Amino acid sequence: MTALVIAYIKTPDPRDLQPQENALLVGTSISYDDGSEALTLGQLKRIPVSEDQIPDTVINGVLGSEQRDFYSEPGVSLVGLARAALSGGSAGGGSTITQQMARNYYDGLSQERSYMRKIKEILISIKVGRVLPPGEILTQYLNTIYFGREAYGVQAAAQAYFGKDVEDLDAAEGAFIGAIIQQPANFENVTPGSKMEKILKDRWAYAVDGMVAMHEEDPQRGISREEADALEFPETVDYTPGTSLSGFKGYIKLAVGRELRERYGLSDAQIAAGGYEVETSLNERLMKTAEKAFDTALPDLPEDTIKGLAAIDPATGEIRAFHGGNDFVNELDQSLVRRTQAGATFRPYVLAAALDQGIGRPEPRSADAPGLFGGAGRDDRSDRGAGGTPDLLEATAESADAPFVETVMKIGPESVTETARKAGIDAKQFETAAMEPSIASGTFQLTALDQASGFATFANGGVHKPRHMITKVTDDNGRVLQPEDAARLKEGTRAFSAETARDATFAMNEAARRAPGVDATLPTGHPVAGMTGTYGNARSAWFAGYTPRLATAVSLSRPDGEPLKIPGVEKVDGGTTSAKVWSAFMTEAMQGQEVRGFGDEAVARGSNEVSHRTGGS
Repeated sequence: MTALVIAYIKTPDPRDLQPQENALLVGTSISYDDGSEALTLGQLKRIPVSEDQIPDTVINGVLGSEQRDFYSEPGVSLVGLARAALSGGSAGGGSTITQQMARNYYDGLSQERSYMRKIKEILISIKVGRVLPPGEILTQYLNTIYFGREAYGVQAAAQAYFGKDVEDLDAAEGAFIGAIIQQPANFENVTPGSKMEKILKDRWAYAVDGMVAMHEEDPQRGISREEADALEFPETVDYTPGTSLSGFKGYIKLAVGRELRERYGLSDAQIAAGGYEVETSLNERLMKTAEKAFDTALPDLPEDTIKGLAAIDPATGEIRAFHGGNDFVNELDQSLVRRTQAGATFRPYVLAAALDQGIGRPEPRSADAPGLFGGAGRDDRSDRGAGGTPDLLEATAESADAPFVETVMKIGPESVTETARKAGIDAKQFETAAMEPSIASGTFQLTALDQASGFATFANGGVHKPRHMITKVTDDNGRVLQPEDAARLKEGTRAFSAETARDATFAMNEAARRAPGVDATLPTGHPVAGMTGTYGNARSAWFAGYTPRLATAVSLSRPDGEPLKIPGVEKVDGGTTSAKVWSAFMTEAMQGQEVRGFGDEAVARGSNEVSHRTGGS
């Protein structure tokens, strides 16, 4: 306590601090893997207004959404202070309007998430609350926060969303201004009927209820319940992002923004105008290849087909390419966000979970066999593996469903999903279907990114590297920011044994060899391991697979969930559709890459901790 008192005494008077009104108006640049620029976020607008220009309709909406007790409570949240102390400064949220104003307005309060920065922010906020009147604090706050649509400050926001000055906004529009403060990047251009529109409308209703609560506490503030009931959710003016975000660049902007928030803890305001240089693993040529692969392989694909494709470097977890869609404003990303039932492409996780438990691997096997299905092969090709469970390696090659359902009944669905999660499948996907043996048939809905990440773990000898496309972030002072998953990126996390990875790879190589429409070797000479998958009378069609250097997943589905119908394709399944797209993309992607066998790559990556029974080390 004594130290805090001393620190407070030494904290400068807010009136002596320099404002940083222009410090965050430098666009953030995003580059491809070769350093060439992909796009720049910038051209921001800030139009400061005076206190008397901001009407009560806007003040009520902002306070109803952000801090209803602003005029009666201190400018610092003790709960937020305790959270910061317990988390070492990493826990966000809980900041009052005064704290947010101090952070955005005063020079010297960096945006990094650290213990000392949080304490300094709180101490300055305490002094701000003592020396500045509430109206001045609120005015500075509304002039310096980010509202989306490249608008800094409430006047620019009023023009961007409603085409009018802030002093002309009504109560419904004021509540809207308050509602979007929480998630400006997500709320700036919501699609009618989308989940995000519902979230925004709920947030608007929360702001309106807040105005009513304020009025009940103090009749001089907020609005009555009768006035609130008469309000309707306001219409906004159309917003069209710049032409620099056409094609896949808009999807890159959204994906990079998500990563900057989730892995680096940056706010929407910092991302939009913090002057950061963001380097990515995305390859421009492969991004273009991902776009054209569908037209090359399936020229008559119906226009409304959801086309997922994501490619990941197994050794690093870096996303090399993905297919977003045609319109990033109105269509969800078809590879990183949209999901559909995985079908048989989920079976490798059942296989890995079982093999790691000593179940499903045939015994004995030849000590000098170069592979499970090549050359000398196994001594015993019995139908049952260790523990009386079906030979899952042979079942993988034959794409047989029943042995995998039986195996899930034996080891439990939770064991399978834990293996899948460790391999790279987002845990929230396991909420899309019941936890029962049928998960072996691919009932879970996954994204193409999920499957590219999961199959990359097989290619990497059972070691999972977190999927990501941002490889480096530098701030405007030249300081390199560290992501929260830096340690996991460097070391990786073992999902299953190297022996399991090798056996699964050999089995999926044979599955590719036996599947109609799929080749076990690309025209470039690179070996292929992978699985086709079709679910529910072709409601989805998949091919997920990898070479030693790149893991790629392709999915096809329809937005209405109905079966796929593709002109010229008599029988729609993973082999006749997605596998062709996969081959078209991978043939281009692997051009000029050194050809290595799976065994060679495993040794090169040092995954030799478990001696392989077929003679590898």
